[in-house]
Amino acid sequence: MANFTKALQEEITRLARKQVRTETDGLRRASAQYRRDVAAMKRQLTDLQRTVAFLRKQEGRRVAAPEAELSATDKSLRFSPVWLRKHREKLALSAEDYGKLVGVSGQSIYMWEHEKSKPRQAQIAKLVAVRGLGKREAERRLELLNGS
Repeated sequence: MANFTKALQEEITRLARKQVRTETDGLRRASAQYRRDVAAMKRQLTDLQRTVAFLRKQEGRRVAAPEAELSATDKSLRFSPVWLRKHREKLALSAEDYGKLVGVSGQSIYMWEHEKSKPRQAQIAKLVAVRGLGKREAERRLELLNGS
């Protein structure tokens, strides 16, 4: 009787394993496919992050060096502290943020607005390049310059 019980137990175990194997086989295949998909997505994400970092760096350089860079020797450029203050207020920027757009400190912007100092000709050229910016473009450039 012991042999019969043992044989019956082994047969039940074998059939149970077979049943479990057939039930889990599809899940195992699906799990393997999901792992492959996740790995592919991770590779794609890494590539996209690299691309975004590269483009952000390129755009930051483009924004930092105004495209309408005017000659520093052009004496026809004029500076107006009133215009500077009004343009900064129109863009709703602090002196510090406006200075980042121009490539100078916020203190310089403050001093220029209050006529305590005057910008050099090269700085006037940068101010002229920023003159045409609207509020959205200025915010976008600041975002890029801040690296956000």
